[in-house]
Amino acid sequence: MNIQQIDQGSKGAFIIQEDNRTLAEMTYSHAGDSLIIIDHTEVSDALRGKGAGKQLVQAAVEYARSNQKKILPLCSFAKKVFDSTPPYKEVLSK
Repeated sequence: MNIQQIDQGSKGAFIIQEDNRTLAEMTYSHAGDSLIIIDHTEVSDALRGKGAGKQLVQAAVEYARSNQKKILPLCSFAKKVFDSTPPYKEVLSK
């Protein structure tokens, strides 16, 4: 799956598209220079059970690592992924 990042000022998203349709999306907001807040994750029925949501979270973690940012997962799905993936905890906001 090809994940794209869209960053529009204070807000952004990681998305998976196919045929110009968004099949999965995880949205976030920037809070200052060093924090992003994941607020929503949505995966279409076409991708359910294929790990698309986890891949979106992984893309956010990679983005945070490469840009020296921390993540606050307010989205319940993203929080669950963080809770079950110990290597991701290094980018969690305390």
